[in-house]
Amino acid sequence: MPFDAPRSPDEIATRNRRLVANWLFFMCGMILVMVALGGATRLTGSGLSIMEWAPIRGILPPLSDAEWNRLYELYRTIPQYQLVNKGFGLEGFKEIFWLEWGHRFWGRLIGLAFVVPLAWLWWRGAVPRALMPRLLVLFLMGGLQGVVGWLMVASGFFPDSTAVSPYRLVVHLGLALVLYAALLWTGLQLLRTEPIVVPARVRLLARATVAAAALAILAGGFVAGLRAGLDYNTFPLMDGRLVPEGYGRLVPFWLNWTENVAAVQFNHRLLATATLLLALGALVAGWRSAARPVLGLLAGAVGVQYALGIATLVHVVPVGLGTLHQTMAVVVLTAALVALDRMRTRASTL
Repeated sequence: MPFDAPRSPDEIATRNRRLVANWLFFMCGMILVMVALGGATRLTGSGLSIMEWAPIRGILPPLSDAEWNRLYELYRTIPQYQLVNKGFGLEGFKEIFWLEWGHRFWGRLIGLAFVVPLAWLWWRGAVPRALMPRLLVLFLMGGLQGVVGWLMVASGFFPDSTAVSPYRLVVHLGLALVLYAALLWTGLQLLRTEPIVVPARVRLLARATVAAAALAILAGGFVAGLRAGLDYNTFPLMDGRLVPEGYGRLVPFWLNWTENVAAVQFNHRLLATATLLLALGALVAGWRSAARPVLGLLAGAVGVQYALGIATLVHVVPVGLGTLHQTMAVVVLTAALVALDRMRTRASTL
């Protein structure tokens, strides 16, 4: 076909779908980086260093000594400074400030990277008409994530509080992963080919793996929020017991799942182990099918994440390992969604 020959409508539609999908996958990459930055911010205690929510003015960092001192004086009024970092000086404040500022700045870049290409793709007519409402909802979800993030940070300013609320942290993390999953799934829909035919039990095991992984990630959010990884730093037993002493000490009982360090860490271990066993079971069940590569990818990702979790625990949650463990959760989610997409029951597209 000559270079300047007109394309057929089908060729144009295919090219546009690929263009939109690649943009959505790029957005997923940016959210992956955001999750990593969020993990590092939490583990270094940097998240409470900026006490103002200034979506526009906060784009620029402090540009004068007077502004640095003003922000430092604000930080000195909160419990984290009084109880944890008292006396660490302006230079110490700057160290934690830059990580939190970078985390927020990256969030602003995500918003920009969504709005500008979306407007351009819509103007070009590249976005399928049926997809536009979903993309607008995802944009609103991104804005909501910024609000939830600030509400999470604000919970760390309460009297006698030196960290953010575990509940708000889990909501913030969960919303980020829902947004990531929706973007990834939409991109996969745009590129769909014929699905892989597998026995129903393989598909069932894959779905169970996804459900267990999602619960394990949310449980990990409570581990992070309660800093539960700083206790029971042995594996597989917890202080010499399979089920730790005091698992159900809180009343009502359900509070143990979100506020009891022993129970929260045990549940995370249990759900992670279930995820690994289900992923391996799906791989074994689908070994002779064409789905073996995606099932192998899923089982491999879960295995790496499981090993990272153990290493993070026994080394008492160093920043590097803790950040990598949180980031790898997104990789597991990615592998799970790719596997489900390839083994779906029908070849639906947008």
